[in-house]
Amino acid sequence: MALALLNALGIAQSTEGNIQMTWRTYAERTDYRETPRYAETLAYCRRLAQSSPLIRVASFGTSGEARELLLVIAAKDAAFTSEAARSKNRIVVLIQACIHAGESDGKDAGLALLRDIAITKTETALLDNVVVLFIPIYNVDGHERFSPFNRMNQNGPDAMGWRANATNLNLNRDYMKADAPETRAWLKLWNQWTPDLFIDCHTTDGADFQYNLTYQLDTHAGIAAPVREWTTDAFRNRIFPAVERHGNLLAPYVQLRDNRQPAQGMDAFIATPRFATGYVPLRNRPALLIETHSLKSYRSRVRGTYDLLRETLIEINREPDKLKRAVRAADDAMLKSIGVYDRTRTLPLGFDLSDKSRPFNFKGIAARTELSEISGALRVIYDGKPAQFEIPFYDDVIPVKTIAPPVYYVVPAAWRDALDVLRAHGVELKKLATDATLDVEGYRIDDLKFSPASFENRVPVSFKTTAVSMKKTVVAGSYIVPVKQQTANVVIQLLEPNAPDSLMTWGFFNSAFEQKEYGESYVLEKLAREMLSRDPALRREFEERIRTDRAFAASSATRLRFFHERSPYWDERLNVYPILRVTTSIDERTLLKP
Repeated sequence: MALALLNALGIAQSTEGNIQMTWRTYAERTDYRETPRYAETLAYCRRLAQSSPLIRVASFGTSGEARELLLVIAAKDAAFTSEAARSKNRIVVLIQACIHAGESDGKDAGLALLRDIAITKTETALLDNVVVLFIPIYNVDGHERFSPFNRMNQNGPDAMGWRANATNLNLNRDYMKADAPETRAWLKLWNQWTPDLFIDCHTTDGADFQYNLTYQLDTHAGIAAPVREWTTDAFRNRIFPAVERHGNLLAPYVQLRDNRQPAQGMDAFIATPRFATGYVPLRNRPALLIETHSLKSYRSRVRGTYDLLRETLIEINREPDKLKRAVRAADDAMLKSIGVYDRTRTLPLGFDLSDKSRPFNFKGIAARTELSEISGALRVIYDGKPAQFEIPFYDDVIPVKTIAPPVYYVVPAAWRDALDVLRAHGVELKKLATDATLDVEGYRIDDLKFSPASFENRVPVSFKTTAVSMKKTVVAGSYIVPVKQQTANVVIQLLEPNAPDSLMTWGFFNSAFEQKEYGESYVLEKLAREMLSRDPALRREFEERIRTDRAFAASSATRLRFFHERSPYWDERLNVYPILRVTTSIDERTLLKP
């Protein structure tokens, strides 16, 4: 253990030490003052590959500014492809750094770990049962927007990359909608390798506290039970204690309810599928979010990330079959539970925190507050002295929306952007060969509100839904999406409108809720009189609205719209969600592979 630490720090020891000096990473050579640029990172990785049969450098796609997305594969026995890894029964671990390119800790930790695996050979045993896929710089374009002024909340390195990509998209909000070329490339990589474990390396902002490492693990009821059990057992019982024995201090990802008043408590972080570590569990795989503390020294953050990566790989090598069995059982259980409609068997779409809490011994930093003459608000002033507080930790996660999955979804061929996203996720699609009259379910959309501002280049919507059932003729060429497939959870989360990161929520169907045909007021005035004269019940309904609804009574446009909506001229598709649910079987002979 001590030798490995000395080697990783670049301290020379006889012949091995001379090798180590030659292979010191850029961060180590600068005493953790600096982090390498894209070209320097690529050169170091290529030198590793040229010097060791354990390393291969590949590209898994191209960024918006045409930079190659770098993938480093570390494996024994030339298991450098997904087929070779599976044939040799290896666990595949995907480690990702610099999705927020200014948060470079994972990049420098990963380079040092690869060096110790392949060159100094102090950690070669980490590849006994594992293939490591390492993305040193995911957001390559943001990485090259390099400046000492990109992260004002962060203590080093001297200069770093930018949070968003070249089109100012936050890639860690893009995993479901997949707008960015980087995301499409990542999804292709995932579908090719189907990793068994995912680790995402970040640096957090927020309050000051003593921990140099914080983490987030989803272990709530939305996670497949075998994966949840493996995650809890491996990380909490062995990996985290081992990391702390290296001198690190760990805590769950710190989200204080009020930085000025820690006594109000801390919330657990719930990753929705827009986040990397929220998406991966949809694929029945465990995901670890590493969030080093931005105010700690860069050395402490990189070394802490190194320790957590290393101890995780040690644990997997110790009992690889445990993780293999967990992910296999999760896949099998999912496929057995879907494909036949059962109204009583529901799945959660979203989660929230209950009002339950448990005591948490928070290792913080003493602080005081004073009224700021600059902002006019209370400002926090940390005095640098360690302090401990017992605070409530709100980590009881409960489902807030549930649905019974259908057997199929129907996506009309015209909604091409939605279909492209499904394809990017590796979803199996089929095409209806002939018109078919089907019993279907759908949703009417009410109280729809467009976001007042763009978010991640889209205009999200809020709304309410009313479930409806109907018999409908679905036209040939419509796309049928079977739910019974490996991407089932992704399909449901994308196509159920009430899911937190559904295509509906992200605004993929906004034009379906825009009225296109209108009636002139003088035409509607005439139509309204004719309708009232023919329908006494309509007259009573109208007069009741006038009497009880002041806003309705005061608006001439709303009063005329009342009649338009009830007339045969009203657009029957307006405010109807365009995706349908089918809860019975479809004759497979009518379906084609597109």
